[in-house]
Amino acid sequence: MKNLILLLVLLGVIVSCSDEFLDKEPFGELTDEQVVQSENLEALIISAYSILNGQGNDASNAFNSPASNWSFGDVLSDDAYKGGGGTGDQNQIHRMEIYNIDGQIIDVVQKWSVLYEGVYRVNTVLKALKNTTDFDENTKIQRTAEMQFLRGHFYFELKKLYNRISYTDEDGNYFSNTQITPEEIWTKIEEDFSAAYNVLPATQEDLGRPTKWAAMAYLSKTYLYQEKWQQASDAADEVITNGGYSLTPNFGEIFIPENDNGEEVVFAIQYSINDGSPSNYNGSIGDRLMPPGGPRYPAYGFLRPSQNLVNAFKTDDTGMPIEDNIDVTETDNVDPRLDITIGRPGIPYKDLEITYEEDWARDLATYGPYGPKKRVVSANHPDYLPTWPYVTAANYSIIRYADVLLWKAEAAIALDDLEEGRIYINMVRNRAKTSQYVQNLEGNADAANYEIDIYNDAFNTKEEAIAALRIERRLEMAHEGHRFFDLVRWGIAADVINTYLAKEKVARGFLTGANFVAGKHEYMPIPQSQIDAAGTDASGNSLTTQNPGY
Repeated sequence: MKNLILLLVLLGVIVSCSDEFLDKEPFGELTDEQVVQSENLEALIISAYSILNGQGNDASNAFNSPASNWSFGDVLSDDAYKGGGGTGDQNQIHRMEIYNIDGQIIDVVQKWSVLYEGVYRVNTVLKALKNTTDFDENTKIQRTAEMQFLRGHFYFELKKLYNRISYTDEDGNYFSNTQITPEEIWTKIEEDFSAAYNVLPATQEDLGRPTKWAAMAYLSKTYLYQEKWQQASDAADEVITNGGYSLTPNFGEIFIPENDNGEEVVFAIQYSINDGSPSNYNGSIGDRLMPPGGPRYPAYGFLRPSQNLVNAFKTDDTGMPIEDNIDVTETDNVDPRLDITIGRPGIPYKDLEITYEEDWARDLATYGPYGPKKRVVSANHPDYLPTWPYVTAANYSIIRYADVLLWKAEAAIALDDLEEGRIYINMVRNRAKTSQYVQNLEGNADAANYEIDIYNDAFNTKEEAIAALRIERRLEMAHEGHRFFDLVRWGIAADVINTYLAKEKVARGFLTGANFVAGKHEYMPIPQSQIDAAGTDASGNSLTTQNPGY
């Protein structure tokens, strides 16, 4: 199941990481002739996969550049607080959550660096593949397509985080962010995923390698971010019709290691522990601050669910969402996904035969009583490492089938087919409705008042359909690193986040100074070190310029 990870351990990592990811000298360890030899080239290919997990240096601080984007996609949104031991613990992430961000924050710099390291490794492989005579032609074509897929991924991440980015390819062509537009970057990303789709097989023996349907799904997402609704719809149709994916019947089982590459997973980062890698860096190193405390986990206590997110799971007597942002009580009806996603006091936690309690929460007074749960691996599971660095072997799904269904719904609604949108939203809601609900410790009753139903009546207006789609994405994908980017691409980030902050500041004093500035905070600043390193043109103008507002 972890084929690529095991290959990485056996072959070793030949490429080393560096801050100068756009201006590197050839490998010190290998000559040009050695690079194109099959055994070395395969090692370079695996190295390109290895950087997917965000671990780009010799320290264990991939939490500054997590592949899951929990600090960028969740903490920057209305779904989570930073957590930890107060605002001084990883203070740079606290600065991010109150939008006091600049181009020298380590997370801003390291995320950029790691993603461009991925681009560099891919381009190195693509160049070597063009020059090798050691690979048979079919293998060369397949590996080229895999690398194009990975490059599409790395640039997609860079684009959604920083927007105005630089671009370089395997032929040494380089364009600074003053020489290539964000729209042209999208075209480059589309080209990579399209090329990958045209070549990759429908299935892979090594499950960590992308398939043609993963490439088409990513292409759908790329179109969606550009509001190319018909293309997004058509691409999603291709995946739905031909990809062979299905929703895991029980929502809670999506996130257990046994289903790492299950029927719902379109593309995932492959994690592994106890495989001989140094400090278990092949594990979920970017998420290692997530353990919630209590009697079975270390009390890192980061990624703490917001009260606003908890409230979003409240439902009425017919099982429909209530968006009143009034705090949930024990007698309220709630969507059953709440207690799979979030640790709540008095509710059993995983299969530990104990309930989550508020005293698990590190710095309860600052961050409140809730803890992460969805992507936390049971302390009873062999894929959980109970010693430092407390990582797991549970994969992170970059795209799962529920994503594709909701992209299809969103595109259909944008194209004024409200009924088709309702059908696809209901597919996701019905899975939540028919899943196994969290039970009390005795196992003889539901742990809370769970109530959920599908949308039985047609949407009356496009606005009603859009609202249903947006709440469904929030509930289904909560704490998977997507919320902030959804708010940005919908054009509602400033309104939603500042409305959220207005209430949260009353109970959460650490948010007092927070303010989201429209036209600025939708994207991260370009790292100042990169602006400085890029230099100027003959007229003295900076080749790389900062994003607006910074």
